[in-house]
Amino acid sequence: MEARKVDIEAVAALVEALERDLEKVRAGSGDVDALRREVDALKAALDAGEPHHEGVREKLHDVRGSLESTKDTLWEDAVIGGDYISRIGRMLGM
Repeated sequence: MEARKVDIEAVAALVEALERDLEKVRAGSGDVDALRREVDALKAALDAGEPHHEGVREKLHDVRGSLESTKDTLWEDAVIGGDYISRIGRMLGM
């Protein structure tokens, strides 16, 4: 079964929002640093000449996992992780 295509424009908007919110989060937490790396990797996948949907899907899964790991820290620092997790889930058809 072939996975459905990811809405690249929606993912790009999500990445922009995540980047803005992550700027508000305190530095030094290993989980938050890992999430920043995952967001950077997702952004790089989007910046490819023609983004490969499967690669973007894989990076979205990685970001979702990192968000799950960091949601308590993110909540404390004004990023509502649950919102991003549910948005990514919808993008992935979960």
